[in-house]
Amino acid sequence: MPPLATPVRTPVRPGTPTPRRRVRSGRGAAGRSRAERLAPYVLVAPAALIIGVFRLYPLALGVNFSFTGDGDRNGQAVGLDNYAALFEDPLFLASMRNVGLLVLLLPVAVLIPGLLATFIYLRVPGHRVYRSVYFFPAVLSPVIIGAIFNLLLAFDGPANALLGTVGLGPVDWLGDPDIAMFAVVGVHIWATFGMALVVFLAGFATLDASLIDAARVDGASLPRVVRHVIVPGLSRTIQFVVVTTMIGMLTSMFGLLYVMTGGGPEGSTYLPEYYIWFQQGQMGRPALASAASTVLFGVMLVVGLGQIAVLRRAGRED
Repeated sequence: MPPLATPVRTPVRPGTPTPRRRVRSGRGAAGRSRAERLAPYVLVAPAALIIGVFRLYPLALGVNFSFTGDGDRNGQAVGLDNYAALFEDPLFLASMRNVGLLVLLLPVAVLIPGLLATFIYLRVPGHRVYRSVYFFPAVLSPVIIGAIFNLLLAFDGPANALLGTVGLGPVDWLGDPDIAMFAVVGVHIWATFGMALVVFLAGFATLDASLIDAARVDGASLPRVVRHVIVPGLSRTIQFVVVTTMIGMLTSMFGLLYVMTGGGPEGSTYLPEYYIWFQQGQMGRPALASAASTVLFGVMLVVGLGQIAVLRRAGRED
C-alpha cells in the first residue's frame, strides 16, 4: 500500500493577517429585515402627512362646520338644517341636475382624447404635429379660454356667421337656458382633453404592439382592433381617465362658468362648485357653502366608485 501524501502547507509570512470567515449575527440580520419592512412607510410618510394636514383635516373641519348656523346662528349647532335648506333651494337643485348632465356627457369627454391618442399611436400622417396642437389648449388659462369663446359664440360672432353661410339661423349659445350648459361643457372638453391625451399615450407605451400587429395580419378592421385589443389592454388607463375627467368636470369649471355665463341664464349653468362660491363669497353663508361642499364630495365619491365598478365589470366581460 503506497504511503499517504503529506499535505503541503504554504508558509505564512510574519505579520500577514489570517483570513476569517464573516459570521452574520442574528441581531444584524434582524435589524436589516426590520429596516426593510419600515422603509415603505418611511417613504410614504411625507406624502401621507401632507394629505392628512392639507386635505383630510380641512375636509373634517368643513364637514363639522356644515352642522353650524350662519348669520344670527353663527357657531351654533343646527343639525341638518343646512342640508334641508340646500335641497329646498332651486339653484342647488339645478346644479345637481347639471351634475347628472355631466355624467351623461362623460363618455364623450373620454372618447375624444382616446380616439385621438389611438390615431397618434398608429402614426397617422402628421401625428407629431397633432400631438403638440392637441395639448396646446391645456396650457391656457380658463379665463383666457372663456374670453375667447365669448367672442366666438356671441350672437353676432363667427360661429353664427359660419352657420349663416350654410343657411342655418343664429343660435344663442350662451343665452339660451337649454343650450348654454352644453356650450360651456363643450368648451371645457376642448380645453382639457390634452391632459387625458397624454395619459392615454402613456398607457399605449405599455401596450403589447405584437397583439395589434397580429390582429392586423388576421385582417381585423380598425374598430375591431380598438374594441378587442386596445380597450382591454388599456382598461386601467381608461379607469384612471374616467375618474379624473369626472373630477375635473365637477371641480375645474368655475373659471369658464364665471367668465362665460356667470351661472346664467336663469341659473341653468350652475354647478355645485359655482353654487359654493356664490353662497360663500356673495351671500356670506359659509356654513351653507360647507354643506354644499360636503354633498359635492359625497357625489364625487359615489360617482367615482360607481364608474370604477362598471368599468371593471365591463373589463371582466370582455
